[in-house]
Amino acid sequence: MKQIPKLAEVVQNTFQNLINQFVEFVPRIFGSMLILLIGIGVARLTAYIIQRVLGRVGFDKIGNRLNEISIIKQLKTEIKLSEIIAKVLYYYILLMFITAATETLGVAAITEMVSSLVNFIPKLVVAAIMLQVGVLLADTLRGAVVSVCQSFNIASGRLLSMIVFVFFLTITIISALGQAGINTELLESSFNLIIGGVIFAFAIGYGIASRDLMANILSSFYTKNKYKEGQIIQIEDAKGEIIKMDNLSLTLRTGDTTTVVPLQTLQMKKVEVFDTPTAV
Repeated sequence: MKQIPKLAEVVQNTFQNLINQFVEFVPRIFGSMLILLIGIGVARLTAYIIQRVLGRVGFDKIGNRLNEISIIKQLKTEIKLSEIIAKVLYYYILLMFITAATETLGVAAITEMVSSLVNFIPKLVVAAIMLQVGVLLADTLRGAVVSVCQSFNIASGRLLSMIVFVFFLTITIISALGQAGINTELLESSFNLIIGGVIFAFAIGYGIASRDLMANILSSFYTKNKYKEGQIIQIEDAKGEIIKMDNLSLTLRTGDTTTVVPLQTLQMKKVEVFDTPTAV
């Protein structure tokens, strides 16, 4: 019978501790809510000001440049950098206030989780900047490859430019993920194996298929200063006036017809050059 008073005392003490903890916890809840409300207001105001300022100074022009890239057009989305930066800043400030609110609340697990998110955002911003610069650089290189291929009359210029674009874009994505703290060792190894195999297969196939084309292109560097339009030359049985030259061939007017001669022929055959025009 002596155990009953002890049990009643234990129950009374338990309820008393619960009431004391609840009374102590309620002010923390209200304090955390107040901090959170202030954080939402500060985050919204800061994001609004930053977006308006960046929009006025023309920061969105960089985003417009990204929107012109073909791969971005295919996604049917519009990149507005001022809005993106304002959103990132909004959530960063909000998370900082959430951290303060959870510290006031006294829940260590939630505080650690929110703190890790706050520390992750700067890495994410740097990764996003790297990705943006990488996409612009890859698109610039793609345009340069197209221009070079067009100047040399290479028909597969668009394919080569797209390969260059995808290559540099993939490198940029891997670098950005690494900057964000994501382990990319497996991705890097797989990418290196794939790129090595593709380059090897492409080099063999394209080299065999375009050896005559490359021979003509290389020949143009040696013949462009030796021959010019208006000269009379003879290559084997073809004799006539040079009426046109490009990076792959020259065109002779031979009587009533014209003859197109690959430039590599000028390196392989005997060519006679006549100083003065003669009847053909």
